[in-house]
Amino acid sequence: MMWETLPQILTEVRILDVLEIAILYYVFYRLILLIRHTRAVQLIKGLVLLLAATVTSDALRLTTLHWLLSRAISALFIAIPLLFWPELRRGLEHLGRAKFFGKGFILQTTNDQTPLAMALAQAAGVLSKSSTGALIIIERESALSEYAETGVPIDAIVTPALLTNIFVPNTPLHDGAVIVRQGRLAAAGCYLPLSSNPDIEQELGTRHRAAIGLTEETDAVALVVSEETGSISLAEGGQLARHLDLLTLQARLETALGGGA
Repeated sequence: MMWETLPQILTEVRILDVLEIAILYYVFYRLILLIRHTRAVQLIKGLVLLLAATVTSDALRLTTLHWLLSRAISALFIAIPLLFWPELRRGLEHLGRAKFFGKGFILQTTNDQTPLAMALAQAAGVLSKSSTGALIIIERESALSEYAETGVPIDAIVTPALLTNIFVPNTPLHDGAVIVRQGRLAAAGCYLPLSSNPDIEQELGTRHRAAIGLTEETDAVALVVSEETGSISLAEGGQLARHLDLLTLQARLETALGGGA
């Protein structure tokens, strides 16, 4: 009997249904990746607990408590766009960069980014030896004009000498970030947003938090040299790779900028 009805069951399960399930699965998977390591995780946990308390109060016939919790949930659904605004903005930016369904495209003026990666790595090496703190941002597809405007316009060729001179301690521009755009040094002394991720290690300072914060909101790459230890780090997509040697740093930069495999 079962074998007789199997062909009918299989015909009812259409290919489009399977495709729809696969698309929904992938969309939820990408959404989870977007909110991972953000405040949204804690907010979702709180919302789930509130819903559970509402259901429990209704089952136990706790009328007053159930009424209060129901009103609170109604207000939360109205406030969700405000509470999740940073995550919604980041998701829309990923979608606009065609990264929601893939890796996306990196806009650069040239295919070979080796000279730029080499110059950045050489500068990082010099700064690391002297334990000079530095924060260098490399713009990719997301425009960083709003952050560049907080600093001093430079518009110069990126060279190790220029970068190391900018970050000399007690000079006007050493505390801010440098922004590299289209292979040129666009601005220096720029101010960046700090990450609000509660899982960031406590030992990381303002430069590292700014690097993580900016790469959480944009597709930029952030190069950080620690003022305390001289260690070199690279942030991309909100993730920080620490204690990099110069060869690894240059290889990662070439790959991130589209000049590597």
